This record gives sequence, structure tokens and C-alpha cells, in this order.
Amino acid sequence: MNEVTETPPQDPTPAPQPPEPYEPLDWIGEIKGLFWMLAAVLAFHSFIAKPFYIPSISMMPNLLVGDRLVVSKFPYGWNWASASFHVLPRDTWRLLPGTPQYGDIVIVVPRDRTDDLIKRVVALPGDRIAVVNGEIVLNGKKVPQTVEPSVQLPADPQLMCGEYGYPSWCYDVFARYKRRLPSGKDVIELPTYREVLPNGATYLIVRDQPTSLYNNMPEVKVPEGHLFLMGDDRDRSADSRVANSDNGLGGPVPLSDVGGRAEFVTFSLDGSQTNNPASWWKALRPGRSWTSLRPVHLTKGK
Repeated sequence: MNEVTETPPQDPTPAPQPPEPYEPLDWIGEIKGLFWMLAAVLAFHSFIAKPFYIPSISMMPNLLVGDRLVVSKFPYGWNWASASFHVLPRDTWRLLPGTPQYGDIVIVVPRDRTDDLIKRVVALPGDRIAVVNGEIVLNGKKVPQTVEPSVQLPADPQLMCGEYGYPSWCYDVFARYKRRLPSGKDVIELPTYREVLPNGATYLIVRDQPTSLYNNMPEVKVPEGHLFLMGDDRDRSADSRVANSDNGLGGPVPLSDVGGRAEFVTFSLDGSQTNNPASWWKALRPGRSWTSLRPVHLTKGK
């Protein structure tokens, strides 16, 4: 008779393995990685391009409060104003220097402040410029300025600015130009003109105050290495026509204070957004994203 040997039951649970040795976090490596990431961002911000926000009405109708732009840093070379957050001391050196063209929109750092302003180039080194009854006279010749149909901009009732030290409707100074269209939409309908500079660069400007102090300026010569800058909202722009003591640029500005050229609008918000990014979609202004900020140039013979 065959004997049957019983096999003891096997435990299906594998034996526990010893834990892998714990590797502590390499804090030095993490800090180095963070440092190089920040260095790359700052280098791009300083040498290639940076974002810019429009906080005032001085460049209307072409730039609106709430526009977000891209400013390129390399078209005119690099200088102290190119560096992120203006960490370099103000100086006159320029690396691979270039000169803007008539009509370019540039970023400039006023000589008595550290905040960036955005203005348009209307006179180049060596030019003579005057303003007579609101019209530019460049090298003894009037810059053509023709009446255009009034531009209509959304009224944006929730758009707030702080130029007076407290929040107020950005278009408060344009309240008399507020209109309601048959569709029921409220717009600001501004007196509009078109300028054409000597190189054919053309753009729209706003002029609505015939008695503005800025409408007349005696002729000045732009020194070598300088530019004369003006805002497109001619009656409300503290630019090269305005003294430093009145928050203006105090005359022609050195090219070494120009930090870049405005290229295009990335997106624009109408002021109805909150701190919640989810509200930004509804606040987007249609049709402004990716709008070029380079001036149109008329061809010869037109």
C-alpha cells in the first residue's frame, strides 16, 4: 500500500523585503536648479523680450488701458535700461547700438524716475521739431495731419485707473464723448486724426482740446544720440513736450534710456476681471490679441 505524504500548505504571501535605503533630498542640487531657471528667465527678460502692461490713456486710440504687450529688447541694441527691474545703474553705454525709425513705439525710462513709459518716436537725432496749433513741424515742414472718422472704443465702465491717487474710471476725461449705439452698446467716440511721418509711417492720434498747453512748443533741435517722443493722445501725454517737474520726459531723451520696442498685443482685459483667473476669459476684449504695434507705412505715390 502506497503511503501518501501530505505537503504542508504554502503561505501565498511573499516574505517582506527590506526597505530600500532612504536617499535624502539634495537641497544643494534643487537650489542650483532653481537658480539656473531664474537666471534663464531674467536673461530672456533682459536680452530678448519682456511683457508690458498699459496703465494709462496716453497712447489712445492705439493702446488701451488693460493691453498686455510684448516688448523686444534687441532692435536698438542693449543698455542699462534693458536689464530686468533696472538693476544696473543709469549710464550712457550702448552695446550693438541702433536707432529707432519714425513711428516706432518705444519703452523709455525717464531721467528722474525708474518706471517705464511708452511713447512714439516722432523726431530723430539731428531733427528740428516744433508744435504749432497741435501739429508737428519737422525740419520746417508740417507733418501731414488729416481728419479721420471718430474712432469708437468700448466704454468699459469697470476700467479703473489710479492716475489721480485714487481709483477712478479711466475714461472719465472722455465722459462727454460717451455715446450709446443703436445696438445699445456704450462707446467713447473720440476726435481722431491721422499723421504721416517722413518715412511714410502712419497712425491715428486723438486731439480734443484746442486750448491744451501741449498744442504749441517752440522749435528745438534733437541732439545726436537722442529722440523726441510723443503720446498718441496728444492732449494727455506727459512726453518730450512736458517738463520733468510735471512728470514729463523733459525734452529729447537719450537713446541709452530706451529699453526696447513694442511689438504686439498679446491680450487685453476690459477691467471687469477679478483676481480669479477664471474671470479673465469673459473680460477679454475681442479682436485685440496679437494686434501688431508696428506702424503702417504708406508706399510712395500714395
